Amino acid sequence: MPRKIGWVVAAVLSLAGVAYFLTQRSQPQQIVGTAIPNLPATPTFTPALIPETISIEDSPLKDSVIAAGDYLIHQQLVNGELSYQVDFMTGERSYTPSYVRLMAGTGSLYTVCRVSGDSKYCEAGDLALDHYMGLLISDPQKFTGTCLYTDGGCPLGGAALTVDAIYKRWQATGDLILGDRNLLTTAMDLGYFIVSMRKPDGSFYHSFDPHLKGAVDTDYFAANFPGESLCALLELYEMTGNKFWLEQAHEVNDYMVTQPVSEDHWHGYAFAMLARLDKLSQTDKEYAVKIAEAVIEGQVRSLTKINSSVSTATKIEALASLAQAFYLSGAEHEWLDRETSTFITFVQARQLPDNDCNFDLNNEVLLNYKGGIFDSCEVPSIRVDGLQHWINGVTAYLEYQSMGSAK
Repeated sequence: MPRKIGWVVAAVLSLAGVAYFLTQRSQPQQIVGTAIPNLPATPTFTPALIPETISIEDSPLKDSVIAAGDYLIHQQLVNGELSYQVDFMTGERSYTPSYVRLMAGTGSLYTVCRVSGDSKYCEAGDLALDHYMGLLISDPQKFTGTCLYTDGGCPLGGAALTVDAIYKRWQATGDLILGDRNLLTTAMDLGYFIVSMRKPDGSFYHSFDPHLKGAVDTDYFAANFPGESLCALLELYEMTGNKFWLEQAHEVNDYMVTQPVSEDHWHGYAFAMLARLDKLSQTDKEYAVKIAEAVIEGQVRSLTKINSSVSTATKIEALASLAQAFYLSGAEHEWLDRETSTFITFVQARQLPDNDCNFDLNNEVLLNYKGGIFDSCEVPSIRVDGLQHWINGVTAYLEYQSMGSAK
């Protein structure tokens, strides 16, 4: 009897989801991007699947990931807010925060929770996620789904990184309920917004203004938003098992591999996910190699004392995720190991109490900011995105190492 009740509930949710989606599509003030296709035969509202994760052995690098999580918790306010940026030499915090980056930082707390096995990082993540979800808005009269509202508009990356935070929570806990909120429903609503922002050629509009009648901002562009959105679509596919999201992801990726190559770490993550959940085409593999080469070619500039540890940490993410993609698809991957290790060594030297710039720091500063990663010798500040890039990049690298040792 309980099993029958469960199927009835699932069926009701499925019908509700279809009705909701069709209602959204009928609104006259919708975003003027690509028309959202009809829902596939398999309903999108399906029970959550069980996440598959890679175990990581204890090591100094794993300890470094956990130390970064400790910094985030130590700096967190009681209402859930994370520290966006602090000059650890002066204590100055008067910076205009990026809530998109703060959402990404929230997701990284769940990565630390998964890596460490300590629920306190998930609890901190829940506190932050609950706080930043106050930025989510829905208005069926003006746009499809749900978006993250910040700085007067809804950036595409805000929706994508909120899906990513939910996905990382699911990886860490297997759970998609937060208080009275069904996070899977929220993630899919964010996914509908992402899909509605697609252009006919497969690219995206990057921001939407929900005021008045609602309209896309055709002048707004952020280089990382397409890769973030591609990853979000794949994460939705993994959480739901619904091929609607996979089909959308393939269409986006097919466009992206026709574009000029950049050091796109999010596209690297997407290739790793495609290799694990589906497959990489020969074109995908060739494009992935070009991304890796672009990252490596910038090495000399990236390893100078004055350069940013934040941007270098994204190189770790790119190479580690691409190494996973190549390993999973049977392509050459060992050549990325040494390069990734070089970037790791560079960034780790900026994680307090390590101090490759030889700042004169007293014990109080080291106690307050231990585990934080400062930007450069010219910019003695710790920013939330530097922490999240480090946490996610090193975790991807340690996962890659575990793949090889499991042979």
